[in-house]
Amino acid sequence: MTPEQVQRYARHLVLKEIGGPGQNKLLSSRIVIIGAGGLGGPAALYAAAAGIGQITIIDDDHVDISNLQRQIQFTQDHIGRPKADILAQQLTALNSALDIDAVKDRLTHANAPRLLKGHDLILDGTDSFTARFAVNQASYAHGIPLLSGAVGRFNGQIGLFNTENSAPCYRCFVPDIPPDEQSCAQAGIIGALAGVIGSMMALEAVKYLTNAGDSLAGSLFLYDGLSGGSRKIALPKDPNCPFCAQRQSK
Repeated sequence: MTPEQVQRYARHLVLKEIGGPGQNKLLSSRIVIIGAGGLGGPAALYAAAAGIGQITIIDDDHVDISNLQRQIQFTQDHIGRPKADILAQQLTALNSALDIDAVKDRLTHANAPRLLKGHDLILDGTDSFTARFAVNQASYAHGIPLLSGAVGRFNGQIGLFNTENSAPCYRCFVPDIPPDEQSCAQAGIIGALAGVIGSMMALEAVKYLTNAGDSLAGSLFLYDGLSGGSRKIALPKDPNCPFCAQRQSK
């Protein structure tokens, strides 16, 4: 590391769980964040602050005034502009030594394998089960672990999937699209919750990439914003999973 990097990441370097070797792993890591909104914004900012060397942002949306209640990476001046571009500019302003790529495409089953290939970790902050299933499929196919976050009303959750063959995939957790699927616009969300879960996604990403502590592989973290309580539950691989069980049997 350069003298400037030693100074910038000094608080990481004194942590025995990270130190110099861990920081070097972060600097050489490549992550992709799907969604530049409520979860993707804080996750990306803390990932850039941590020194994760290459960050790809995928989002085809534009900033709307309704986003400003929770997506604090944007300001009123950004309304109408592409979210991916604005977030990429914010990350570069925070840490100009990083390689930041803004992809202004909507992620689909067709383009997910191409867009996600080559990364070390996927962070999914979308609010559509169709998109989550597409991400899961590409994650599984490429063998790239998937860190998935979700928020709604006062509740949030994070899970780490596809870390190895014996680990659950996202559809072990959600086999099919729920019949009562609702977006944040329909269900509502307390703004600060997005910051809590998005920041925790960045924390779990740093832990996973540096092998610090216990990862969320095979488990699910649940947070209740109304009570202030949280818990972690086991999430085993489903032998009858409609996705990964079928592929392993072939």
